Amino acid sequence: MIVLIPAYEPDKKLLTLVGDLQALGYTLIVVDDGSSDSTQGIFSALPEGVTLLRHPVNKGKGRAIKTGCEYIAAHFPPEEGIVTVDADGQHLPQDIRRVCQEWQAHPDALVLGSRRFVGKVPYKSRLGNAITRLVFHLATGVRVYDTQTGLRAFSVARVPTMLEMQGERYEYEINVLLYATRQKIPIREVEISTVYLDGNASSHFHPFRDAWRIYKMIFLFAASSLTAAVIDYGLVLLFSLLFRWSAQGLLISVILARVISSATNYVLNKQIVFEDCSPRSLFRYYMVAVGILAANYCLLFLLQQILPLALAKLLVEVILYPLSFILQRKFVFADRTM
Repeated sequence: MIVLIPAYEPDKKLLTLVGDLQALGYTLIVVDDGSSDSTQGIFSALPEGVTLLRHPVNKGKGRAIKTGCEYIAAHFPPEEGIVTVDADGQHLPQDIRRVCQEWQAHPDALVLGSRRFVGKVPYKSRLGNAITRLVFHLATGVRVYDTQTGLRAFSVARVPTMLEMQGERYEYEINVLLYATRQKIPIREVEISTVYLDGNASSHFHPFRDAWRIYKMIFLFAASSLTAAVIDYGLVLLFSLLFRWSAQGLLISVILARVISSATNYVLNKQIVFEDCSPRSLFRYYMVAVGILAANYCLLFLLQQILPLALAKLLVEVILYPLSFILQRKFVFADRTM
């Protein structure tokens, strides 16, 4: 197994970690992600046999992992395994070994060292992971207990696709998990110790900037859906007035409004949210759109018997929104290539 350690402004805990892992016989690669001059003594003290790669400036954890993966793919066979480890000493050698053993037993899987957040865990870390865990499950339908763990094992054969994934900083790790769910790559979790040193003071995670990068896809989807929903809502009310003379006025209004709003929603989701390039997604989108349209009309037809049309339409959109998101995420814009 090859241990890949992205490091930014490390302290002596990196040297302790490297020494422990060398003693266990692992091949070690450390990436200096543009650390300041004050920490160069740490890198200079790395023992012989450790490969050190450098970024001239800080480029982010995701880019550091990619840099290490590029080197590994060029120097190691595809059947070898990689385990990424954080440089701050929060991953214990015995847990790293257990994650490696799990990957060796399941080399096709992405293996995560999963913390359970027990004991003295900073509140922001406990809350942040709980929120991310919930958002990830809503987005993918897959339950991962520790979505933010940096302890992960995978095969060198997966490096080409890992390099293609978007994200240069903390969002890269959540994108890897999203990719794994789309490609139906098995995700296995190994419970590890929850270690936070000095209140997690060594973390370089920015609670707002990096949280936005992680949750961006969900928020953009919500914004895209809200835009389409506003268009749909307004057009249904407008067309229902224009076609009030017709016995099928409601059906005509719902169909015309959905044709216009769905085209808007598809373009936004394809270009901005899921960044999908497959022409097949258009066909899949309208397969889903027809089903959602039928459900929309049936619910609206029933609810308008007891509610004003404007209120009934709002209620129907709230009911169908989660279904639309799940179907688009798992079917319409899911990458079918393996």
